[in-house]
Amino acid sequence: MTAPQMKLNKSDRHSRIVAELRATPTLRVNELAVLLSVSTETVRRDLSELDERGLINRTYGGAMRPVAFEPALAEREKLMVEERERIAGAAVRLVEANDILMIGGGATTTIFARRLAAERDHLTVITHAFSVAVALASNPFHKVLMLPGQYDSREGLIHGPDTIEALQRYRAGKAFLGASGLMPEGPSDAGVGPSLIYGAMMRRSNETMVLADHTKFERASLSVYGPWSERLALVTDRLPEGELLAAIQRGGSRCIVA
Repeated sequence: MTAPQMKLNKSDRHSRIVAELRATPTLRVNELAVLLSVSTETVRRDLSELDERGLINRTYGGAMRPVAFEPALAEREKLMVEERERIAGAAVRLVEANDILMIGGGATTTIFARRLAAERDHLTVITHAFSVAVALASNPFHKVLMLPGQYDSREGLIHGPDTIEALQRYRAGKAFLGASGLMPEGPSDAGVGPSLIYGAMMRRSNETMVLADHTKFERASLSVYGPWSERLALVTDRLPEGELLAAIQRGGSRCIVA
């Protein structure tokens, strides 16, 4: 005989619903009722509360991720793989032996780091992302400096005031950063913590390359980490259009299309 499932309290149910929506973009009320072993009325009340807190978007008959929600790194790595590979390949051509780089976290920058490990030698890389550090460490000719701070297990990276303070001790020739969204105001990230790190990396580098595919065009994200400028270049798989392209050109930024 199967033991009865332990009943979850409201806080645990809410955490489980948010976690399920990270893995699945939309869920129905009846699916959640079965998953949580509660009534559909209980699920509807839970969804209403989560919607009021901005953690989900309530839909007719269920729920979906908030518009600004970004999937976890492990999920993003399965998306737009061909485009990310092309972008990474174009970005590697901007790197020479003995360069000092800062590399931010993200799915595209992780692919970029793997390409650097295979195609370049004798780099010094400052990073806050474990996936980037592990990829580069496979090449013994690279020197990797890992920044301190608070660990974000969902993104596999470090952020916080200690990270920003440590960055002030370094200078780099180039920074390579990802982005959750690209708007006329500039590139942005879904998290305030990482966004502050990317802004600091921009300031501590002579030039910055933003690696982002076309799905990020005109996509609003939470925190803009820098304006378009002559020190900023976008490496992407498709040329932007409209107001985004006009803003990039006004700022003096380059567009490198893979």
